[in-house]
Amino acid sequence: MSDRASGVVARSTPRPRNRPHGETSGEASRRTPARTFLRAADGVRVDAAYRPSVAGGDPSDLVFVVAHGFTGHVDAPHVKRIAGVFARHGAVVTFSFRGHGASGGRSTVGDREVLDLAAAVEWARGFGHARVVTVGFSMGGSVVLRHAALYGPDTAARTDAVVSVSAPARWYYRGTAPMRRLHWMVTRPEGRLVGRYGFRTRIHHRAWDPEPLSPVAAVPRIAPTPLLLVHGDRDGYFPLDHPRMLARAAGDHGELWLEPGMGHAEHASDDALLDRIGVWAVSRAG
Repeated sequence: MSDRASGVVARSTPRPRNRPHGETSGEASRRTPARTFLRAADGVRVDAAYRPSVAGGDPSDLVFVVAHGFTGHVDAPHVKRIAGVFARHGAVVTFSFRGHGASGGRSTVGDREVLDLAAAVEWARGFGHARVVTVGFSMGGSVVLRHAALYGPDTAARTDAVVSVSAPARWYYRGTAPMRRLHWMVTRPEGRLVGRYGFRTRIHHRAWDPEPLSPVAAVPRIAPTPLLLVHGDRDGYFPLDHPRMLARAAGDHGELWLEPGMGHAEHASDDALLDRIGVWAVSRAG
């Protein structure tokens, strides 16, 4: 995939049949849950869900688009929990990356998944939200970084703030036992069988060609969009040199939160941390 992606196509936003007098269709649709299949630029079907905000007042201009980690999906309990916490601060779009859950295609472990995220962001904007915040975990954390670098301010798939949790800084890292197991699952035929039948994740057998833009190379291209990097000091997958490398690449436009006692990605992100991320997003997006 080239460094500049475009042409994302998604189904039109569902419209409610009735709405209060004076309320626009976008305002009405923001109050209604929705579930559909989107279509990414390369034709892959992406299972996606929209959850209205439960916050007091009217935070309807903000929507979070959540990019899950490897082997996650839209119906996973940890993804639903994250959506529930973010719904206190705005609306939420969750989706399953290609090869995960009910979505089509096969996982490319962070490469073409940027097209899936772009389709989800366009769909989120179709509900009339003025501000979009992308939040990614682990593999999804690398995808939100590349997405923000590749989709500029003049595209419908642009984002207004980026949060990357437990992301790698560079590709092919095998320095920890969990990452060696993950590489076995991705690169070996027997590993891909484990992924398919053990984790409901269909993994593409082809190697990257060309190699996608790395997270650390993507980060400088994100400015001036606000960027938050979150990483646990007990992350068993990616040690602290990864977030520090990303933070150095971000320079003054990025923030780094090193969380004491936190492990890896969604399962290690408690509700208090997610609430803090929500508050940061409301204050920084747009």
